[in-house]
Amino acid sequence: MRHAASKLIVTSCLSAALVATGVQADDREDWPRSLTVGTASQGGTYYIYGSGWANLVGDAIDVSFGAEVTGGPVQNATLVQMGEHDFGMVTMGPAYQAWIGESELAPGVEHTDIRAVFPMYQTTLQIITLQGSNITSVADLDGKTVGVGPAGGTSDMYYPQLFEKLGLDVDTRNGGASDQAGQLQDGLIDAFAFAAGVPISAFSQLEAQANVNIFSFSEEDMDRVLGDYPELSPSTIPASVYNSLEEDLPAISIWNFAITHKDMPESLVYEVTKTVMENHERMQQIHGAARETVPENFEHNTFMPWHPGAVRWFEENGYDIPEDLRG
Repeated sequence: MRHAASKLIVTSCLSAALVATGVQADDREDWPRSLTVGTASQGGTYYIYGSGWANLVGDAIDVSFGAEVTGGPVQNATLVQMGEHDFGMVTMGPAYQAWIGESELAPGVEHTDIRAVFPMYQTTLQIITLQGSNITSVADLDGKTVGVGPAGGTSDMYYPQLFEKLGLDVDTRNGGASDQAGQLQDGLIDAFAFAAGVPISAFSQLEAQANVNIFSFSEEDMDRVLGDYPELSPSTIPASVYNSLEEDLPAISIWNFAITHKDMPESLVYEVTKTVMENHERMQQIHGAARETVPENFEHNTFMPWHPGAVRWFEENGYDIPEDLRG
C-alpha cells in the first residue's frame, strides 16, 4: 500500500508539472529528446542571444536545449532545411536567398521547408577601428584590409557587395567575431566590419581595452546603395550602447527571425514561441537587442510561412498572421 501510494504521488506530481508548463504528456510524445539552435561565432550577438533563449526555453519546457556555434544565418538556414538543427537564427536577406534557391552554401536548393517562429531584432552593420589608424568612415576603408566575420554570415554576404557598390577597393578577410577583434588589436587587419544586434560583445570588449572608432554607413552612403537592397533599411546606433560614441550614428540594418523546420511538432513550437514572447524582461537580461523581441514585430517577415505552432500563439494573443504566410 505504501509503495502504491508513493507511486501515485510521483505520478500526480509529474502530471502537475506538465500541466504547469501548459504541455500535456501526450503532446510531448513526438518531441525530440534534445534540441539545438544554430547561432554564429562566439563574441557576436547571435551566440549570446541564442544561448540565452535556448536556456530559457529549455528550463521552461524541461528539455535539453543547446546553442551551436555556426557560420551564421546562411549556414543556419541550410542546417534547419536539412534537419540537422532543430532551430536556427537568420537575417531575412540570407533567408530569402536560401528560400528561392540562391544560397551561397547550397545553390539551387530551394529552402522551402523553413518556417518562422518569432521575431528577434534588427541586425545593424557596424565597423570598428583603432583610433591611431585615422579610419573614421566607410570611405576611409579604400585600400584597407577589413575583417567581415565568418564565411557565410550576414557580414560576409553584405559588406563586400556594399564596398563594391561604393567603388571601394577593400581586401576582406573571414573569421570569428572574437578572433577578428583580436586581429584588429594586433594590427593584422585595419578594421572589423560586423553585422549584429547592438551592442556587439566583441566591440564592447575591444573598446574597454583600446581607444577605438565605431561607425557605420553614412546617410550619403545609404542613398547610393539601399535602392538595390530592399531587405535593408536605415537605422540608428544609439550613443548609449558604446562608451566611444558621443552621438547617435546612422546605420544600415536588417531584421532577424528564429526559424524551425516545417515538420517540428506544433505543440513544441507553440511552447517555444510562448516562452520567448511572454518573457520580455528575461530576454532583455540575456541581451539588450531583445528589446525588439516583441510580438508586434512579426510584421517584418514578408515571405516566410509561419510554423503552425507559432501561428496559434500569435492568433491567441490578437496578432493576425496573413493567410499566405500560414505554414
